[in-house]
Parts: sequence; structure tokens; C-alpha cells
Amino acid sequence: MTADTAASEGIHVVREPGPNEMRDPLMRAELKRASVWFGLAIGVALIVLLIQPLLIIFAGLVFAAMLDGGARLLGRVLPIPRGLRILIVVLLAISFIGGVFYLTGVEIAAQAEQLRATLEVQGNRVAGWISSMGLMPGRADLTGMAQQALGSVGRLTSAVGTVLGAGASLLMIVSIGLFVALDPRIYERGLQWMVPVAARDDFSVTIARMARMLRVLLAGRLLGMVFEGVLTWLLLWAVGVPMALLLGIITGMLAFIPNIGAFISGVLMVSVGFSAGTDQGFAAIIIYFAVQTFDGYVLIPIVAKRTVDLPPALTLSAQILASTLFGVMGLALADPMVAMIKVALESEAERAAKAVDGNNHGHRRFGWRMGHSHAVDPAAIAVEPPAAS
Repeated sequence: MTADTAASEGIHVVREPGPNEMRDPLMRAELKRASVWFGLAIGVALIVLLIQPLLIIFAGLVFAAMLDGGARLLGRVLPIPRGLRILIVVLLAISFIGGVFYLTGVEIAAQAEQLRATLEVQGNRVAGWISSMGLMPGRADLTGMAQQALGSVGRLTSAVGTVLGAGASLLMIVSIGLFVALDPRIYERGLQWMVPVAARDDFSVTIARMARMLRVLLAGRLLGMVFEGVLTWLLLWAVGVPMALLLGIITGMLAFIPNIGAFISGVLMVSVGFSAGTDQGFAAIIIYFAVQTFDGYVLIPIVAKRTVDLPPALTLSAQILASTLFGVMGLALADPMVAMIKVALESEAERAAKAVDGNNHGHRRFGWRMGHSHAVDPAAIAVEPPAAS
């Protein structure tokens, strides 16, 4: 009995290579392309799932940049080992914060409770006045709207919403920052090992520029925080606005978040001012605009000459997106994120321009893969012979 064949049975058999035929060059090329897209999708999914620890790590790097900047400034006057300089910076920061709360702790606690009660009274007055004009829903509807707004801040808020979660996150941020600031060269070498050898020079330059811009940006932020906090406290105290010390501290802390922080501190300042009287309320408005005008037109331009120049609309848009996606921590870290991305894009554009203008025998496409060039083989260029005369 002879075996039946596919042809004898009238069955059509596909002869082209299938997905499991990896010897075919076309299938191997398609598999590589599919792997890139699958890897990109997996990477995006991992970022979404691990956004909380990633933000904590980035906050630790921001804290390390602060410590590194302080150690570099201290190194100009004290030629001592880096570890001792980091220790001195940490001790000075702890001493300053501890001294402020030790000298004014009771006053700050009393003013905090008074501020809560004042804001509640002022909020009820404003809500009642607007509701009486028919421009706002009832109180029950307002409560539901407020809960929905707070619930849409971001998934990170639920993770660090408790005191325990916030304390644990702060401890991890400080630990990461200290480890990186004590010996940044170890982590720099590790990042360099993760890129090809041909791209390490460009990669190292980009990382160094990012670190420098981050240090200068944070130095400017800290300078603005101290200036706004102290000046606001003194001016409010001079015109008789209640809780001047607490409002100064809140204004200084919120100055780390440009645009949105200034708006929140202004609302608090004006609300407390009008709770004490009409004169104090208008004085608070004048003080707010005077401080913000001086900070925006004098202090920030001076700092901007030495740091990365971020357009206000770009910064505000990044803050809105980061706060919606990542919560309060994303709002605080939006400015450093945008600054580092901007430096990376500028460095990549600079390398692309140099590759195009300085290399007559090659062409380099713009992309994130630094140092990757597409050289043109001169032998592959067909040269037409001159025409016979």
C-alpha cells in the first residue's frame, strides 16, 4: 500500500517559510522589528506600574544634587574629603530646620490651628455668597465635587497619603540621596557600562550637563524659597496680618513649585488678611504682588542666566500633566524632569548638527541612540565618467 501524497489528495501546501523557520533572513528581520515594539510596550507598562518607586528614586537623585551642590560650594573654602563635606552640609541643614522649629515650634503649632479655622470660615463665607447668587451648587454637591477632585489627583497620592507612607518615602529619598552624593562616581560608571563603548563619550557629556543644570536649578529654587519666605514673613508682620510666620514658611516651601505654589500661597495670604480686616486684606494683596513681581522680574532672571531657561507655559503644562498622572510628588518634581529632558534634547540636537556639518562622508539621523551613525561607503557611490569631448 503506497502512502498518499498531498498532491494526490488535491491538498495545496504552502511552501513559503513560516514563523518558526528562523533560518530565513526575512523572518529574522521581522522578528527583530516585532521585538522592538513588544519591548517598548513592556517598558511603558513597567513605567506605569512602577511609577511610585521611580519617582522616589528620582526624588533621591534631586536630593543628591542638592547635597552635591552644597559640598562643591563648601569645597571652595574647605579642602577636606568629600564625605566630610557632605556630613557638614547635612548637619547644617538639620541644625537649621531643628533650630527653626525649636525657637518657633509652639508659635507655628498655634498658628497652624488658627490657619485651619480661618480658612474654613473664609471658605464657608465665599461659598455661601456665591451660592446665594445662584452661581454654585449646594453644600452637599460641593462636598462631592471636592472628593472627586481629590480622588483624581493621582495614584501616587493614595500610596503616600498616610503619615506612615510619607515618612517611609521620605526616608528612602534621603537614603538614596546620601548614597549617591557620597560617591557618585560608582553610579556614573554603572551608567556608562550600560551603553556601547562608542557612545560613552557623548553619554558622559550629557550626564554631566544634566547634573550641572540640576544643581544650578535647585540652587536657584532654594534661593527663591528663602527670599520669598523671609520677605513675606517680615512684610506681613509689619502690616499686622495674623499668622505671618506660618504664612512665610508656607510661602517659602511652596516656592519650590513655581507658578502653582505662588498661586496657592497667595490665596492663603489674602484669605488670612481679610479675616483680620479690610486694610490687612488689601495689604496682603499688595505684598503678594510685590514679592512675586520682584521674584519674577529680578531674582528669577538673574538665576536664569546660570541655569536652564524653561518657558513658563512649558513649566506650567508639565506641572499640570505631572500632578494629574503622578500626584503631589509629580507636581514637585515636574520642573527638574523638564529641565533634564530639555538638556538631553539639546545635547542630542547638538551632536546631530555636528555630525551633519563636520562629517562630509557620513550622515547621522536624529535619534536617542547617541553616537550611532550611518556611514556611506564611498565605494558604493557610482561616479559617472566624464563625457567624451
